[in-house]
Amino acid sequence: MKRISINLFIVVLCALLTIKTLTPSIAGTLSEPFPAAEFHHNRSKDWINSEPLMLDDLKGKVVLLDFWTFDCWNCYRSFPWMNNLEKRLQAKGLQVIGVHTPEFSHEKIRSNIEAKVKEFKLRHPIMIDNDFTYWRAMHNKYWPAFYLIDKKSNVRAVFFGETHEGDEQAISIEKAIKQLLTEQA
Repeated sequence: MKRISINLFIVVLCALLTIKTLTPSIAGTLSEPFPAAEFHHNRSKDWINSEPLMLDDLKGKVVLLDFWTFDCWNCYRSFPWMNNLEKRLQAKGLQVIGVHTPEFSHEKIRSNIEAKVKEFKLRHPIMIDNDFTYWRAMHNKYWPAFYLIDKKSNVRAVFFGETHEGDEQAISIEKAIKQLLTEQA
């Protein structure tokens, strides 16, 4: 019986270590920022709430880039926090950009995306990334994922997972945004 318990302990320990190593190691402020990828979709039909944008259009602003898909409950449960953050900091230079990258085929249909944008009261520009080109260019792997881009178009911080007003991640993201807002363009 002891041998089974020891074997079970080893299996559980290995599983926990595997989970820990699968946790994104770049989450949080980056020690080595990298240039944000240029937006890949430049047709009007690929954007909601905006004409197509380029990174140059956003120079001088801090950008919170949100990778999401509408059937992801972790994504839409983060929207109240993100909408509130956007409302509070937009006048200070924060620009939220959504990147809708679908998991399922019905999430590729523009009218379905538009209905969810309306339902979730998303007013910021949203790029439709149905072919995952921007997802791949940013080396993203998660929904939701939040990338903080500085005034010079460099990715300075990355965060993953559902986020709520007042939780540790929300506090960390807002702190990083406020720091980036103080920097020169």
